[in-house]
Amino acid sequence: MSPLTITTRDAATGPVLEITGDLDHHTAPELRKAVDGLTIAAGQLLVLDLAGLDFCDSSGISALLSARSVAVNQGGGIALAAVPDNTARILRIVGLDQVFAIHPDATTATDRGAVAN
Repeated sequence: MSPLTITTRDAATGPVLEITGDLDHHTAPELRKAVDGLTIAAGQLLVLDLAGLDFCDSSGISALLSARSVAVNQGGGIALAAVPDNTARILRIVGLDQVFAIHPDATTATDRGAVAN
């Protein structure tokens, strides 16, 4: 079990959360708390950089959906970056690849053109 680490940084398009470790039943509340503490201006994009994600269970998927709700309710959008293959597979199976904009990396996600997604 890898501890969850969430690092927040700002990009021109909005906040970026770099998530490393395990996103599961025990750690999903940490992501919810981090996202709840953000201010996402109308038109901004919240990017969740999952390059360091080791594991994601159904509670983690639920936390990603919660992050989407927060971003949308504040007038922004959300994108997932560098989604690991096992998590991408789950997102495809449950149809969430149609709900989230998914980018190969955080740099691509924070490109000015990505905000339109």
